[in-house]
Amino acid sequence: MDSNEIRDRSDGDLQSESRRYQGTGGVSQCNQGLGFRPAFRDAQTGRIYRSRFANGRPAPVHLVEGLPAGVLARLSLGGGRSASARTGVIAGFVRGRRFYTRAEAAQVVELGACRQTQHY
Repeated sequence: MDSNEIRDRSDGDLQSESRRYQGTGGVSQCNQGLGFRPAFRDAQTGRIYRSRFANGRPAPVHLVEGLPAGVLARLSLGGGRSASARTGVIAGFVRGRRFYTRAEAAQVVELGACRQTQHY
């Protein structure tokens, strides 16, 4: 089991994952130039969802709030909008028609290719 599948995930969890992959192809800023787009895979159904803002526009980073309701474990629509994806939803990237976990994307992107410190 991929460690990204263990529990429900929020945007804060995604930021924590990004810190772990900082400076590698496991973050959006380091792999976008190679055609990777942030996405989520539902391990239960195999379905892949591109990361989106709540209004449906594609997001350049991983955001839980744009996932369909059936994939969310929790959604609060108040002023402090918050959401979490249910257990089994994996953060990663789509490139072409293939889904890559963060670890897989980091392996594909050449080491040292990313020198940016800003990440999500």
